[in-house]
Amino acid sequence: MGTLLSDLVQYQLLFMMIFVLGIGGGFHYGFQISVVNAPSPYIKSFINETWQTRYHSYISENTLTLLWSSIVSIYSIGGVIGALGAGYVSGKYGKKKCQLWNTLILMGAALLSGLSREAGSFEMIMVGRFLLGFSSGLGLNLHAQYAGEIAPRKFRGFTNTSVSIFVTAGKCFGQIFGLREILGTETRWPLLLAVSGISSVIQLVTLPFFPESPPYLLMQKGNKEACMKAVKQLWGDGDHRDEIEDMMREQAARKGTKTLSALDLLREKSLRWQLYCVLAMIITLQLCGINAIYFYSYEVFEKAGFLPDQIPYITLGVGIGEITSVIICSLLVERFGRKTLLLSGYALMVSTLGLLTVTLSLQKHFSWMPFCSVALIFMFNISFGSGPGGVSVTVCVEIFSQSSRAAALVIFGFLNWTGLYLLGMIFPYIAAGLGHFCFLIFLGIILISGIFIYLFLPETKGKSILEISDEFNKLNFRRKHIEVTTADWQQQQLQHCTISTKF
Repeated sequence: MGTLLSDLVQYQLLFMMIFVLGIGGGFHYGFQISVVNAPSPYIKSFINETWQTRYHSYISENTLTLLWSSIVSIYSIGGVIGALGAGYVSGKYGKKKCQLWNTLILMGAALLSGLSREAGSFEMIMVGRFLLGFSSGLGLNLHAQYAGEIAPRKFRGFTNTSVSIFVTAGKCFGQIFGLREILGTETRWPLLLAVSGISSVIQLVTLPFFPESPPYLLMQKGNKEACMKAVKQLWGDGDHRDEIEDMMREQAARKGTKTLSALDLLREKSLRWQLYCVLAMIITLQLCGINAIYFYSYEVFEKAGFLPDQIPYITLGVGIGEITSVIICSLLVERFGRKTLLLSGYALMVSTLGLLTVTLSLQKHFSWMPFCSVALIFMFNISFGSGPGGVSVTVCVEIFSQSSRAAALVIFGFLNWTGLYLLGMIFPYIAAGLGHFCFLIFLGIILISGIFIYLFLPETKGKSILEISDEFNKLNFRRKHIEVTTADWQQQQLQHCTISTKF
């Protein structure tokens, strides 16, 4: 307890900065995903009324469906563009400055959406959703980069996992604000769309009091004095020689090399297996069945005997279970390691999906079976949050160095947003064709990804980036039968990753 209290005092500014980054980063991504569900019937009604006012005719069902699907999907399109631009702007202007400018975009988008009914323009909602997507794509990427660079080694897992905490918190708050007792009504839905601007104001006011990330100041700006000042400000007056030496070694390793773009990273052979691991994790995040669980939850809760008015609160309970599990994951990640939590989460999710497929098949035959399905839905979300939902971003941040991390997160963000968009378009057809047996597809994907992660992803707990790179180099250069040491890796960076073959 004494150590915990002393850490809270010494690193108080670090924990405050984690909150400030999260509320303007991952929180918005999760909030905007869930917040549009509650007001959907009211927005459709608004589109219909606006159409009648303008054209003196009723809108056709196809046109209404097209406009509504455009409002929903344009968020992902904006997210893709924002994620793609994050690497360039963060390298050129710094993460802090980019975050501040991003809050202004988010505030403008919230105002556009919130004032749409007063202006009688559903196009303002569409533009607002695009800007919200752009801001969320950029902000989530910047948040992950920033969080991955501000923590000492002993808090690195918790700090990186905080990205997932704020994403799930955003989803929960979107559901809470969307309740009919709060803002989910026909008269208050514009306020629901605008409320996300409040957290942007908080970040805009508070972030200037925090420093830029120390590795950025040292490695990309070459300002050792500013780096040391930022370290002292964030980490207090303790002994931080190991972390500073790690940064100095990484700086020496990247002398003469440029910061990689996303295309450079795709071509870089020395980072190939890191990319394979990222690809496996992002595919699993999108195709693990979490969206299918939410899709089927209404039917399951209804058959369990819950009234329609009660189901939104049960669904909120599922979301609270997910965020609770992510928080627990962040507290355990330094004790058990990233790979252990990732694999245990995959194993529980596979088991849960298999059992859920059985219970959904039998729920018409046994009156108590829907309650088993309800329990499994909660179990699946907890397994997801404590495993891939909590750890995937952490691993992505930790397996790349300062010169390639931004590009890696651009690729991660692009795949994540593209997958979100495509899944939203394709999943209804999969669900219509296969019904609840679609869970078997997700089960297979998780199983294959889990085997891949078990075989090829090294544990990153407590390791420097040079040590992690040594582990991956055994895979990246195994065809040449090369054993790459830390010194070899540094020489490889100095010579643009050209390695002489040793037998």
